Amino acid sequence: MKHNISVEGIKAYAFHGCLDEEEKIGGHYIVDVFIETDFKKGALEDNLEHTIDYVWVNKVVKEEMSIRSKLIESVGHRIMERLKSKEFNAKYKVVIHKLTPPINGDVDSVSISIGEF
Repeated sequence: MKHNISVEGIKAYAFHGCLDEEEKIGGHYIVDVFIETDFKKGALEDNLEHTIDYVWVNKVVKEEMSIRSKLIESVGHRIMERLKSKEFNAKYKVVIHKLTPPINGDVDSVSISIGEF
């Protein structure tokens, strides 16, 4: 049986983007991670070893967001690779929202989504 875990609204200030100003000034980002897994054993045993640790998910996102990239697509790919490196039988979806992007328009955010479900 599959269950869903979400770690949503992870806030980060990072320096991603193709423009020189983005590298110098940075910007605000919000990252959502969606996980499909079977956590029944963890639930029944009340044991963190048998489910996904939210603290670890947050740590992975924060670490990868701190590494500068021109494209948030690259950051999303790195986050996915790190998440999938754990030996969990899980599928992941990562959404990165870049808030108020410098695209010569009144835009709240742009986002990418990468994942298996």
